[in-house]
Amino acid sequence: MMKPVVMLASALTLSMSLYAAEHVINQKDKAFAPGTMKVKVGDKIIFKNNDGFAHNAFSDNEANEFDIGMQKPGQDVSIEMKKPGKVEVECAIHPNMHMTIEVVE
Repeated sequence: MMKPVVMLASALTLSMSLYAAEHVINQKDKAFAPGTMKVKVGDKIIFKNNDGFAHNAFSDNEANEFDIGMQKPGQDVSIEMKKPGKVEVECAIHPNMHMTIEVVE
């Protein structure tokens, strides 16, 4: 039998995932589109590589640090925003590619 605390944590996790939204960031012409985005904690970000060459989106923001690795043309990669804060996103391959994601509760 599950303990009440475990049941509550499971219910909260399930309810957060039911309300999580998906947001798409297109990578085309060596740019992120849109250039800024506002999302909620728990939302998923989908990076779509619509260029003819690889990208490597990353952020070293403490709250939402990620590195999607080498993303081939036509490939989609999804990440989840876990904590509120400002997330500066860059491409490790193309230094002029920048965007900002604001994560709110």
